[in-house]
Amino acid sequence: MLLLDTNILIDYLRGKQAAIEFIECAGKGNFAVNTVIVLELYNGCLNRAELFSIKRLLNGFIHFDLNEGIAQTAMRIGHSFALSHSLSASDALIAATALVYNLELRTANLKDFKMIPALKVSNTLQ
Repeated sequence: MLLLDTNILIDYLRGKQAAIEFIECAGKGNFAVNTVIVLELYNGCLNRAELFSIKRLLNGFIHFDLNEGIAQTAMRIGHSFALSHSLSASDALIAATALVYNLELRTANLKDFKMIPALKVSNTLQ
């Protein structure tokens, strides 16, 4: 199972063929999102139609809620990389989710995550 970063889902919603084929070929049940990713998508909504599209897209993905283990891991990551890499709280929580559940993170922005040891991260859509 892969944890999808918000940018992959945004590409899907924008109709980018690579993201659409990647998700549809593998099936939503092979992918996960977390609460932060869902909130980032909702935050980008401009109207009810977009909100409906997001809800429809998210239906079928595995969802991981935030918990104490993710919070503690995110704090350790944040402490290590906030200054050197300007790591955001959202990215720390996304990376922590992948680490806690031993998932590979799939993202279009490798630079946001590549410095985190033990994090399996890739930008391929295959």
